[in-house]
Amino acid sequence: MAAYELSQVGNHFFVGLQPSPKLTDKDKELLEALRPAGVVLFKSNFVHDVDYDSWLENHRRLINDIKEAVGRDRFLIATDHEGGRVCRTPNPITRFRSAAQWPHAAAQIGEAMGRELASLGLNMNFAPVLDVDSNPDNPVIGDRAFGSSPQGVGESGAAFTRAIQSQNVWACGKHFPGHGDTDVDSHHALPVLNLDRAQLNERELVPFDLAIRAGLELMMTAHIMFPKIDPDLPATLSKTVTTGLLRETLGFEGVVLSDDIGMHAMDGYFADGSAARQFMEAGNDVIMVCAHFTDTDRALRLAASLVDELADDGFAKSFHEPSKERVDGLLSRTVMHDVCHLNDDVFATHREIAGVYEAKTVEVV
Repeated sequence: MAAYELSQVGNHFFVGLQPSPKLTDKDKELLEALRPAGVVLFKSNFVHDVDYDSWLENHRRLINDIKEAVGRDRFLIATDHEGGRVCRTPNPITRFRSAAQWPHAAAQIGEAMGRELASLGLNMNFAPVLDVDSNPDNPVIGDRAFGSSPQGVGESGAAFTRAIQSQNVWACGKHFPGHGDTDVDSHHALPVLNLDRAQLNERELVPFDLAIRAGLELMMTAHIMFPKIDPDLPATLSKTVTTGLLRETLGFEGVVLSDDIGMHAMDGYFADGSAARQFMEAGNDVIMVCAHFTDTDRALRLAASLVDELADDGFAKSFHEPSKERVDGLLSRTVMHDVCHLNDDVFATHREIAGVYEAKTVEVV
């Protein structure tokens, strides 16, 4: 299938790069063929343990190479910059403490994060975490959440959202409809939560509702089974979850994207290209395919299947066109930032807001 045909559905993909601080030939070919709506950077896409000026210059080349390969005037360049152990960037970019340590400073930190990420040419952050820290045995959320109070998490998430977006960096709430009560890490297996609709309404959905009301326009779904909500499909592919809970109940009109489909929770669910149609028919918009757990060429196979599905006028008009309009609408309001150097006093001021995280960060969370 010709590359220009694949790019017809580029709006529906977010891709991660190979683990290199330079754009590899594989990355370049993928970005040129697909022209995705977004690119996500991980820790391995930055140069570490060198001075700021050195790694920033390398990073400037990487961002410019990404822009040239994607070939869009506007697209999303993102990272996971939550604070705590989820921070990909080298020093002196501020490594704020975990969100649980600064729920009352969420607005200040959101603004600071936005300014620093924009200086790196990024215009999207996979934050805030809107999960409620309700299970002490949760191996993956914990202090990444703002706390254990649904209202408190929502208020902090809303404040963070408004503040980071004031810096022309999009917030992306996660992990809908809630990952806080799991005792399994979805990077390794599929969690199951036996919560009913009333329980979700009372706790899990509260922070998402408040963040949406604050102007959140991007939402990441969770790789979790909710058998009392949908006994057959994980939230990632569930129309009951995305269309029913998120769009109809909470009134979300923005862009919905998956967590990385290479994560082991999704083993088998995206093996067939037809999953791309199923994903969109559920009310979702953007499939994320990163390099850590899988081969990013999967994005090309899913895209080819999606192009074939466009021959079905019913699917094209009812699902593809509205989804494309949602993504195009967001991109039309997206700001592309140039990489620029920030002065030491900026970082010093930011470090004073709520302290910094001293332990090691992680490659993937």
